[in-house]
Amino acid sequence: MAGLISAMEGFCVIGIVIAAGYLAARLRLGGPQAQYVFNRLSFFIASPCLMFAVLAKESIGAIFHSSLIVAFGSAMLVGVVFLVLNKMFFHMKAGDATIGALNSLYVNSNNIGLPVATYILGNPALVAPILLMQQLLFTPVALTTLDILDNGKVSAKQILTQPLRQPLLLGSLAGMIVSIISSNVGFFVVPSFLFDPISMIGDSAVPMILRAFGMSLCGTKPMQDKEGRAATITVAVLKNAVMPVIAFLLGYFVLGFRGPELYGCVVLAALPTGQNVYNYAARYNVGMTFARDGILLSTLTSPVFIAIIAALLS
Repeated sequence: MAGLISAMEGFCVIGIVIAAGYLAARLRLGGPQAQYVFNRLSFFIASPCLMFAVLAKESIGAIFHSSLIVAFGSAMLVGVVFLVLNKMFFHMKAGDATIGALNSLYVNSNNIGLPVATYILGNPALVAPILLMQQLLFTPVALTTLDILDNGKVSAKQILTQPLRQPLLLGSLAGMIVSIISSNVGFFVVPSFLFDPISMIGDSAVPMILRAFGMSLCGTKPMQDKEGRAATITVAVLKNAVMPVIAFLLGYFVLGFRGPELYGCVVLAALPTGQNVYNYAARYNVGMTFARDGILLSTLTSPVFIAIIAALLS
């Protein structure tokens, strides 16, 4: 029970930061471009530094844990399910559908995942495989799609060089390289006078994303888009309810997980959609309302599903 309460406190912390962003926009403290500036700084500078700092200090063994198979399989399946449902019922354009798929499968593995993994599961390193999967696979694929749609053309060169234009991926790869080198030589190879400022900049990423998300709520009424309401509810159900069920089935029947290992996979699958999805939508100016509403609804309902999972499996 104490771990569950601590995890709920993590949700409270996030809500307060979002509320601070909303209040700043309400009072017009940052000017009309504040939300745009926060999004750009986070996407190009702070978030890559965060991924480098997290992965550089993480062991490769933890990053490539077998739970990565469960995380990948459950995420892929719910993403495909949304795209099928969109084809059948919602008929969104390609850019909005890409954001919808991300809303369905993208896990908030950092600012909610870390406290959940720490206080409920007792091992913060459990989120490392999810960080790796999202930054090395799902994010590049989604951003490549959005980039191609934004430019209006497709070329082999553009596809092959797309990862080189994704700061998050570059930061993640650099962190993994440092982790491998450090494990081989027996000590952390980046001196503190270089690592500390990178880590400090990275620490600003999540607050900036959350404040920008809060600012986006000012002057708008979530869930007021009647045409997109069904799709928004669908992505929240896929993320918070369907994805944990798939994770349980894969972990239990395919990989033979039991006990804490199975419990951890299912709890992490029930995490809400990451605020990064809104950051990506804002970067390409596509599906922003859809992304915002999906993240908000998923974040509000996720604690309920995590509590149910804790009651059933812990």
